[in-house]
Amino acid sequence: MSETPLTLEGLTFTTIELAEQDHILTITLNRPDRKNAINPVMSNELIYALDYAAETRSIRAVILAANGDVFCAGGDLRSMSGNGESGPVSNVPKRGETDDISLRIRHLNKPVIARIQGPVLAGALLLVCNATHAYAADHATFSAPEIKRGIWPFMVMASLFRVMNKRRGLDFIMRGNALSAQEAEQAGLINKSVPISDLDSAVDAIARDLAALAPGTMQQGLAAFNAQEDMDFDAALPYLREQLDICLKSADAREGITAFLEKRAPNWD
Repeated sequence: MSETPLTLEGLTFTTIELAEQDHILTITLNRPDRKNAINPVMSNELIYALDYAAETRSIRAVILAANGDVFCAGGDLRSMSGNGESGPVSNVPKRGETDDISLRIRHLNKPVIARIQGPVLAGALLLVCNATHAYAADHATFSAPEIKRGIWPFMVMASLFRVMNKRRGLDFIMRGNALSAQEAEQAGLINKSVPISDLDSAVDAIARDLAALAPGTMQQGLAAFNAQEDMDFDAALPYLREQLDICLKSADAREGITAFLEKRAPNWD
């Protein structure tokens, strides 16, 4: 986190769009002519937006969406090969490198919902796997086709195998074949597939539900989940007991218990 609070004022985002409403920040990938492939500019703008969401108390949930027919085609091979492109100039301050996107989403410790309106390819799986929730249009497909281009999805593996079992995940990346939205749901890659006409309402409903819950406790709980995920069981239990003690002394817990006893809705600050 920066010492000076991040702001969106005066910044020109050229590859993403941002909208903040009702404690929810929607980050929309906006390179539809390039299938929303992630180039260095988009990477930096995503990282800045996620950092802004992390340190802005009023933001309680984030939606990752995309314009166009494709959710995201992964890394921009044009920029990887050294071929740049001309266009509007972003003035968003430098915050990190492409591989930092996964870390920013994973350690945001706020609900992140992927709204998937079209195909997800290659490195775009990082966005989906690290989100806390993922909902897809039923015509969307998911693929890691790198092997067909002589590349291995190295960075994707760290996230993929935390949501998909080993045999299904290995077959997925070894052959590079696409999964349907229904198969992705069965494999645990997404929460649910719905008709495209229902996608907005499904995503909006879960985002509103999550944004209405105790924000401080949500952050603490997600941070603890990430911390204990790779712990030995005997180490995880005392750590989680300590976290529970901290939680019970928090303002959110006091407000939640008081509201329950007074038979009213809690008022989260």
